[in-house]
Amino acid sequence: MKYALVTGGSRGLGRAICCKLAEMGIPVLINYQSNQAAAEEVRDIIRSNGGEAELLRFDVSNESEVTEVLSQWESNHPEDYIAYLVNNAGIRRDNVMFMMPTSDWQAVMNTSLNGFFYVTRQLLPKMMMRKHGGRVVNMASLSGLKGIAGQTNYSAAKAGLIGATKALAQEAAARNVTVNAVAPGFIETDMTKDLPQEELQKLVPMKRFGKPEEVAALVGFLCSDAASYITGEVISINGGLY
Repeated sequence: MKYALVTGGSRGLGRAICCKLAEMGIPVLINYQSNQAAAEEVRDIIRSNGGEAELLRFDVSNESEVTEVLSQWESNHPEDYIAYLVNNAGIRRDNVMFMMPTSDWQAVMNTSLNGFFYVTRQLLPKMMMRKHGGRVVNMASLSGLKGIAGQTNYSAAKAGLIGATKALAQEAAARNVTVNAVAPGFIETDMTKDLPQEELQKLVPMKRFGKPEEVAALVGFLCSDAASYITGEVISINGGLY
């Protein structure tokens, strides 16, 4: 059986992506770090709609945790593999750079960029060994494409993720594993609830923030058979904001 793993799957974009993949008939592993109640809520929603879901608790920025939990899951599922990986976990620690604590720089880089590395490295060999290959979708950001003031750390992490996407896509393509990135603009999630939404909407040609379900639909497409010849791409979903 082919499973999907969504890191940071308990809230916001991760929650919507988990639900979308489950709708597609894919058993979903919901990764979370601390908010168990939110993760259980997503699991219960999926199950109530006839889908399959289970929880996997680990901190993507902790290499030993990632290795231990995913290795244990693989040992418990010798006939199955994680064929769909959505690297969604990310955090913001916004500040102008000259006032940014080293800890805020490192925390953002560790979660968004190192987390991608630890999780993907663990799961990629199984994907490449299987006939049907796999899908890796990395959640980048408009910040990683254009840079946003006050987000030097976040912009750097997401720009690094975009570069890693393009390189890994070339390494994995011959084994039927596609690697793409999705770069959302302003989306209505917990991560953007503290932003001045009315002011920022004026910058967006469509004059609104996007919805998590719109981003999830794009991720679902990239995980589908219809997207089997798309790899190494960064697809923006931002209402025309560049």
